[in-house]
Amino acid sequence: MASLAVSSAAQSFEEHRKSFSLLFYRAVRDLKPVWMLEDMRTMETFYQEGDACHRTYTPSEALLYAIVHDHQAYARYLLTRYIHEALAKPGERFCRCPSPASPHLAMAVRYDRRYILGLILQETHRITGSPSRSSTSFSSSCADRAGCFHMEDGRTPLHLACELLLPEAVVMLLGSGASPHAPDRDGLTPLDVLLQKLGDCSKETNGAGSRRQCLDNLLMFMPKVHFKMKGALSREPERWSEVLGEETYKYLAERRPAPLILSAMQTVLKQLSPATFLDSLHELPIPSSLKPPGLLPVTQRDRVVV
Repeated sequence: MASLAVSSAAQSFEEHRKSFSLLFYRAVRDLKPVWMLEDMRTMETFYQEGDACHRTYTPSEALLYAIVHDHQAYARYLLTRYIHEALAKPGERFCRCPSPASPHLAMAVRYDRRYILGLILQETHRITGSPSRSSTSFSSSCADRAGCFHMEDGRTPLHLACELLLPEAVVMLLGSGASPHAPDRDGLTPLDVLLQKLGDCSKETNGAGSRRQCLDNLLMFMPKVHFKMKGALSREPERWSEVLGEETYKYLAERRPAPLILSAMQTVLKQLSPATFLDSLHELPIPSSLKPPGLLPVTQRDRVVV
C-alpha cells in the first residue's frame, strides 16, 4: 500500500514537472520578460523537498529555447549572466549525442538567429581572448567543433551555414575565426558544400543569388584555396566555367591568380580582429558595395530591453 502511495506521488510530481516545463516553453515562445522567465526557471515552488538545487532548466537549456524562439533579450541575459553555463552542453533530454560539443552555435545558424549568433560569438571571444585570424587556437573552439546531432557527418557550423545558404552567417563565422578549410567526415570543406549547391543551379533556380553570395563571402577569407572538388573542376572545365564564371573558375582551378578586388579584400579582412570583427567591418573606409551585406554589429543594433 505504501509503495502504491509513493508511486502515485512520484507520478503526480512528474506530471506537475511536465506541466511546468510546457508553461516555461510557452513563456519563452511568447517572449515574456526576462525577470518572469528567470523566476519560472529558478522558482523553488516547483521542486520536491531537497531538490531545490536542481533547476528545471539549466542556463544552457534555457538558451536553446531562446534561440529557437528568437528571444533576444533572454539570450543576452543568459550569455551575460551565465556565460560558461549558458554555452555548456545541455542535459540528455535535449542532446543525447556522445560529442562534448554544445549545439548552441549550430542552432543559431540553423534558425538564422543572426543577432543571437553574434552574441554567442562576441561573448565567446570576451572570455577566451582575441586570437589572431592566422592563429590555430580558434580552430578548437566552438566555431569549428563538429559531431553534435545538429551537425551530422561531422559538419561544422560553417558547413551548416553554407548548406542552408546563409551568407550573413558565413561572414559572421569566418570573421570570428572559423576555419574555411575544416573538413567533414567525408573530407568536404564548406567550399565543397557550396560548389555542390552551385552545381545544382541548372536544376533549381531558387536561391541562386544566395549561393553566389555565400561563395563570394567565403572566398574573401580564403587566400589559399584547398577543397576536395578541385579535380572535378579540372575534369569539366566548360561546365564549371559556365556555373562559376570564367574568372572565378580559373581562380579556383589555380589557372589564374585571385582577382585584384578579391585579393585586396582578403588582405584587408585578414587584419581585422575576430573579437571586434563586425564593428571593424562596418567602419572600414571602403565602398559599402565591397562589404558583405545584411550585417549589423551587435554593439550598434537597437538595444534589447531586459
